Amino acid sequence: MQAVEEKLSLKEKIGYSLGDTASNLYFQTFMLFLMYFYTDVFGLPAAAVGTMFLVTRIWDTINDPIMGTIADRTNTKWGKFRPYLIWAAIPFGIFGVLTFTTPNFDTTGKLIYAYITYNLLMMSYTAVNVPYSALMGVITPNSLERTEISSFRFVAAFIGGLIVQASVMSLVKYFGKGNDAVGWQWAMGTLSLLAIILFFITFITTKERVYPPKEQKSNFKQDLKDLIHNKPWLLIAGATVFQLVYVVVRNSSIMYYFKYYIKDQPFSLFGINNVSFDVLASSFMLSGTIVTIIGAVLTKWFAKKFDKKNTYSAALIISSLFCALFYILKPQDVVVAFLLNFVVSFALGPVSVLQWAMYTDTADYSEWKNGRRATGLVMAASLFSLKLGLTLGGAIVGWLLAYYGFVANQEQALETIKGIKMLMSIYPALAGLIGGALMIMYPLNNKMMQKIESELALRRSNN
Repeated sequence: MQAVEEKLSLKEKIGYSLGDTASNLYFQTFMLFLMYFYTDVFGLPAAAVGTMFLVTRIWDTINDPIMGTIADRTNTKWGKFRPYLIWAAIPFGIFGVLTFTTPNFDTTGKLIYAYITYNLLMMSYTAVNVPYSALMGVITPNSLERTEISSFRFVAAFIGGLIVQASVMSLVKYFGKGNDAVGWQWAMGTLSLLAIILFFITFITTKERVYPPKEQKSNFKQDLKDLIHNKPWLLIAGATVFQLVYVVVRNSSIMYYFKYYIKDQPFSLFGINNVSFDVLASSFMLSGTIVTIIGAVLTKWFAKKFDKKNTYSAALIISSLFCALFYILKPQDVVVAFLLNFVVSFALGPVSVLQWAMYTDTADYSEWKNGRRATGLVMAASLFSLKLGLTLGGAIVGWLLAYYGFVANQEQALETIKGIKMLMSIYPALAGLIGGALMIMYPLNNKMMQKIESELALRRSNN
């Protein structure tokens, strides 16, 4: 028997989901603040940061599948994937703090330091998140239940985003007392400690139930060949790259958009007069995330009614189209900006939820088609797609800021303002539209997954 049918408890669903809260304390900080931190606090040129983000992909290209292969071949009394939640969590926390530490070096020294710490951080991110993502593929053999777990997971992920958006700038001010470099270091230290605790809770509350076929021999070349010929995986992986470019370019641009285009506004918000750009930006991100959580909670209903692939594709396309409208807004159109953001954010809710549920479906598809299962490699390669989108998005922001003549902490030229507006609207929207279009061709609809599940269950019961 290679799978144990067992209804998951609410405790286990919540326990598993807290791992994504932990991950998103970092991931959301990367998307929303890392570029801004490197240019406006750390003191690096935007183009150099963009290039650094891209160069890190060279090592990650090797690092991700290596981690997936190692996890697939790990055998402990706790399972294949769960142990890494405690083995890698503490290094993950330490490298997070070091990445957001500003040394007293010249520009060259700072750039070298940034390369080293950022690469170590992304390696530790891989070491904890490849096994964490793979764990969802073996926690239950039921595809629809995995979709429900994914909903729990991404509500928890968005809660991580809420924590970041609601607290980071306040923590920076509280700890820094006017020194942003010190403030960022201690703010990240606080988030890191919380992330470590949450990963430990996920380890304690979860269990692995799906195993490779007993007769399966360890063969990395064959596993890789199966992955390359897995059409559903190729499509969702490609969509993930463009989805993440969309999200990262847009989210990384929010601070620049509010600081240099919207600016401080002469009206009252929550009892505050003459609202500063950073309060507006934080409120914008926070309210958007709350709406995204609502979309994520409704994912199971959307997926059952319209099918997973249709929901993913339509939601990403709708979100992208409304994102493009930010280009025509004027600085005083703050209320309209918030309303547009509600639509953009709500539509994004189901996208992230379904993304990982569909990846686990592609692992089932590979086992069904090839008689072999390599969940760790599938999820590692999937995480690589996510990190590729994250990196390309960050690089694009850095390069385009430099192209449009951006100089940190100064009044920007009209051409630079135009570039910032494009980064908040047209450029990310194009990436999102491509990602949504790719998923129209995705073949694993709900009916197909029911067939795959039933046939796999029959095979497993006969072994």
